[in-house]
Parts: sequence; C-alpha cells; structure tokens
Amino acid sequence: MGRALRAAALSSAAVLVALGVAPSGAQAATPPRIDLRVLVVDDGGPATQAITAELDGAGTPYTRIDLNQAGRPTINAAYLSDTVSGRARAKFQSVVLPNDNPFGAGSAEMAALAAYETDFGIRQVDAYTYAQPGVGLNYAQDPGYIGQLDGIQGQVTAQGTAGDFGYLKGAVPFEDNDPNVAESYGFLATPLATQAAGATFTTLVDAPIPDSSARGVLVGQYNHDGRSELVLPFVYNQYQRQFRLLARGIVEWMTQGIHLGADRNYFEVQVDDIFLADDRWNTTLNCTPGDVDCPIGTGEDTDPIRMTAADAQYAKQWSQAHGLTLDFVFNGGGSEDWKADHDTTVDPLATQLLADKSAYRWVNHTYLHPFLGCVQDVSVVPWVCGTDASGNVQWVSKADITASVQDNRNWAASHGLSLNNQELVTGEHSGLKVLPQQPVDNPNLAPALTQLGVKYLASDNSRDPGQRQVGPAVTVPRFPMNVFYNAGTAQEETDEYNWIYTSSAQGGSGACATSGNSTCLTAPLDTDTGYASYIVPLEAKIDLGHVLGNNPRPHFMHQSNLAEGRIAYPVLERILSDYASLFAASTPTVNLRTSDIATELQRRAAWDTAWKGGQVTAYRIGDAVTVNAPSGTQITATMPAGTRQSQLLGTTAFGTSYAGKVSGWTTPGVLQSNVSLTLPSGAVPALVNLNVSLGPITIKASVGHLPVPKGVAKAVPVGPGDHTRK
Repeated sequence: MGRALRAAALSSAAVLVALGVAPSGAQAATPPRIDLRVLVVDDGGPATQAITAELDGAGTPYTRIDLNQAGRPTINAAYLSDTVSGRARAKFQSVVLPNDNPFGAGSAEMAALAAYETDFGIRQVDAYTYAQPGVGLNYAQDPGYIGQLDGIQGQVTAQGTAGDFGYLKGAVPFEDNDPNVAESYGFLATPLATQAAGATFTTLVDAPIPDSSARGVLVGQYNHDGRSELVLPFVYNQYQRQFRLLARGIVEWMTQGIHLGADRNYFEVQVDDIFLADDRWNTTLNCTPGDVDCPIGTGEDTDPIRMTAADAQYAKQWSQAHGLTLDFVFNGGGSEDWKADHDTTVDPLATQLLADKSAYRWVNHTYLHPFLGCVQDVSVVPWVCGTDASGNVQWVSKADITASVQDNRNWAASHGLSLNNQELVTGEHSGLKVLPQQPVDNPNLAPALTQLGVKYLASDNSRDPGQRQVGPAVTVPRFPMNVFYNAGTAQEETDEYNWIYTSSAQGGSGACATSGNSTCLTAPLDTDTGYASYIVPLEAKIDLGHVLGNNPRPHFMHQSNLAEGRIAYPVLERILSDYASLFAASTPTVNLRTSDIATELQRRAAWDTAWKGGQVTAYRIGDAVTVNAPSGTQITATMPAGTRQSQLLGTTAFGTSYAGKVSGWTTPGVLQSNVSLTLPSGAVPALVNLNVSLGPITIKASVGHLPVPKGVAKAVPVGPGDHTRK
C-alpha cells in the first residue's frame, strides 16, 4: 500500500469567497454537466482493487490511474474538468483513492482533486485509511483497537440504514475462515468529539471496540472543507463477505445513487436427472459402480438413488415454504425405464411430480442422459475417446444427439409439461469439450442444436466458465454444488468427500494435493457428523459468495439429493437463512430461468464491450440524465426511485425496484437516438454552498505504510469444497 498522507485544500471558488470575492463563471448560474464515470486512483492494494472489481461487475464505467505506472496521467484541473458548449463539465462523478491522500503532503495533485470535489460536489472514497484526525477520527487508542478483525460483528447504524446502506438488515459480520490465518486487519476508533470548524463525521457502520464499551467506526462519512469523504479504516479484498455486503452501499454513496450499471443478488437452483435413478457411491470400492469412475468388472449399481412420491411432495412443500422456485432438469425416459424394470404401468414419482408440475420450471435434459461427446472407451479409468482404425476420434452422431433431445420433448408434450424448447442441458454437459479427454466440442453438436432450435445450452462453470457460442446457442455456465450426485445420505456424501479431499496418507485419494484448485482436509471428517458440521456451512458459504457477487449463473445438484436423506435441503436452507439475516426485504434474491440468465450475460458482455471501448457517453445536467451508446446496445443503470424515461410522447417508468433504487436495462424509445431519464424531485445532489468562507488552507500529513495481512491480499480463497465435479 502507498503512504497514508493527507492534504486538505480549499477549492478555487472557496478561496475567492474567503478573500471576499464572489465566484465567477458559468457554474454559479448554470448547472454543470457531470459525466457518469468514476475516477479510480489505484496503488495496487486489495481494497482499491475490490472497489474496481465491483464497478466492473456492475458495468459502472470508470477510468483507472495506476500510481505505480511510469508516465501515468497527471491529475490536474484540466484532467478533471473542462467546458463543453459553454457549460462547465466534471469528467468524473466520484473519486476513489487508496487512502485519504496517496500523493504526499503539499501535493499539487491532491490540491487539484480537493478543488474539483468542492467545485462540483464530487464525493471521494478513501478505500483504506488509518484512523487519525485528518479523516475525522481519533487515533485508535483509549479507546481504540489496531489489529486483526476476523470474526468481529459490524452493525449498520441508524444513519447508515437511513442512507446508502439501508438495503442491509443491519449485521455486517467479518469472516473468520481459518483461526491460523489473519484474514482482515484494521483500526477501530471513535470520531473526534470536537471536529474542525465546519466539519462533521457521521458513522454509517461500526463495531464494538475490544475491551471497551465504545464502538469503533468501520464506515463513516467525513464532511469538511466543502468536501465529503467515505472513510474505511479496514482493509479487504473483493471476495470477502464483509466487502460484498458493503460494496453496493459504497458505490451508491460515492455516485449519490445515480450511475450506470446495476448490482443484484441472484440465486437459482437447478436439479438434474429428474425421473432418473442415480448410481450410488460405494464406500468400499471408493468409486461408483455403473459409472465411468469404476473399473470394468466391479459390476453395476444394484441400489441406485431415486426420488419417491413422498420426496416429490416434500420438494413442493419446501419450495413453496421457502419461496424458491426450483428448475427441474428432467429425463422422461427415466420414468419409462422405471416402469419397465418394475413391470408396471404407473410411476408414482412421475404421477406426483406431474400433478405438481406448475410448482417448478422444467428444462430438457435429454430422454435417457446419454453422453453426447466422443464415443467413450470405458475399459480404462479414466475413460478415453474411442477411435477408428485410422486413429480418428469417433463422435456421437448428429442424428443421435437430435433424437435424445426430441424424444424428451415428445415425452414432455404427452405428459402436459410446458417447456422452453430453446433451453437444453445435456447429460454431464456432454457434447461440449471436457479436458483432458475431449479438448474440443463434438463437431456434430452445433448442427444438431441448429436443427433443434436450441439457443441456450448449459455448461459446467468449473470447466467452461465463460459464456461462449456453440452454433446457434450460447452457453449458460452453471455452478456445480458439492452435494454429490451419487450420494443419497449424509454418510455417503461425507465418505466420498473424505476420499476426494484427504491425502493418501490419511486414506484418501490424494487428488486434493495435486489438483491445483483445492487443498486437503487436515483430517478426515466424521461420517456421522461431518456433513452437518463442516460440509454444509462450507458449501453454503461458497454458494452465498456467488449470490453476493452479482453473478446470475445458476447452481445445480441432482435428484438424488432430494431423495433418501434429502441432503440438499440443509445447504439450501443455510444459504437462504444466512441471506435473510443480512438483507432487508427490499433486496430479495433474484431467481431467473435459463434463457433469462443467458440474456443477462449476453447483455453484460455487449455493454462491457461498449463502455470499455469508449462508445458510451453519459452525463447528468440538473435532474436530466442522458446516455448515448451504440445502436442496439442495451443500457444498464441504477437511479433513484421515481425516475422516468422520456419517450417520443410522454414518459414511462424506468427500471424495477431493487435495494431502494430502480435499475434495469433499457434502450432509446421509438425515433430516439439516446436514453433520456428525468430524476424525481429532490434526488439531484446539491452543489457546495460557495457563499460560505471555509477558512485558511490547512495541510495535514502523517506518514506510514498501511499493513495488509496475507489473507486479505490473497486473490481467491481456496480450500476443500472448491467445485471441480460434475
């Protein structure tokens, strides 16, 4: 991190006022133009990078200045503002600094920023600064605390709830994933009892100071010298839950609730193999008979896992009670096979699920779940692609791919299931590339998708995370949940988990030591208690991280997890209960179907290309917001509730309500070339009152490197349970 140095300087207009000279220029009489773009001054530290990642994920345009780059732009008045058509223009709507002054005492760049912020009413975020009077805080002593913050319980104050952090229910818990690793660090201090003349400090989030009855600031607003700073005296990275909880509020605060881009919390669960029976993990063989991970000769699974009618009844009751619509990804042939195997014409499971069909969304998973990539040679473990006499890879044919999908459509139609035939989940995401055996897609897949009219094709996010085009279809990457497809009970799940995530010296496979994307358990889990005590909270934490990451990708598990021990529900309930304990009712999880998720990802990609390519211009003048983007590009924005979009005749409401704002995608109206929004009365931020003398210029500086523990700087937390399975 850079030095925490601070310099407070008056704006040029305020200096004139202090000297008894009235300000001149267009700004005093004419509202300025404020461009909707954030200036990020980056020193390479994790806190600044976390805020940048939030802007990136939401699609909020920003300009980044790397303080460590030779030849970087100099921040001066000309860089920050100019005049357009006779109107003063602020080129940035907010400023993010690594600390309250990364430039040093007496810096001309900091003075330019201070003047700019005062002149245009621009807010500044101090991404990570230590507690000191220069930011309106006492030093962290008597009372105070400096050090590790793992496990502390932050709380949004009444002022924070009434402002930009009102989407939270109140609690802001800090992670404590490993007692042996310092994961967070910071300063807990109280605001100065007597602030400098004209200055105020408002605590927005605080936490108890250890060994004290006082509470220390975690997030606070410091108003001084005609400027407003958001003070964060703790360090974080973009993946930590405490940052994910606060990220939305940080952006809303600094943009004053008016910005391009949007952030929502998505949670969608797809349950594969509905109507099929899934092979069962063998705790003696440490593989799954009947599947490709067991060598030839181990036999078939004689006791597969399949939902019952009672399991189906429970699924409906649970879904309705928890307000979570599940996507049932089904194989109709599984029901027909069950009836044939049991010499009956009635499948009680199918009867119950079809009676409750309106309780779910249904997605085609092919008729009998065949592997649709290369022709598998399973005589060896791991399997390989079969080849012909000339050594060419043998592929499942277009005809076979088409039949497997169409047969399931026909079954659905004959049983009254409503499908979106543009959506498809192939068995094991087969047909798509799978490393190391099949490094390319089945060349027959794209032609088959064209014939079938498929536009949205599921993929495995752990293997193929980026959305990509496959013939006429785009992929929808899905997060695999570590609730295994071949486990019907907590004991089976834990036994397999131990095999995967313990070293060979402790009786495991040892794969955890060589996979490169997970670590080994320190000891095997107790098969009777390990699922509830370890796997459930870890899996829920991982999945909730996806939910809080503005990531619309769905999660998937299997019908076996809704059967027997019903081991899916403890994980889902933990995710939902943890979420409900953190967020206000105004911020629900968003539950989309496959086609809508694909569309959301496509829109984001096009939007990112446009704004990062310099093709988007957006600004606010008074209560009017104007956005120009390439023709056909959907525009995303977050605005105050009550914002209206101008049409050729009249106006329409913009966006939908979420987290106290309105947000969404839009395009220009008929015969319009840009999006024009009108903010509601009272939503426009007021400019600084230039008729108040702010006193003499003061320069404050305190030198020191801000510490960053290794656990914070780490890019991605890795541990047992990271997703690599089908």
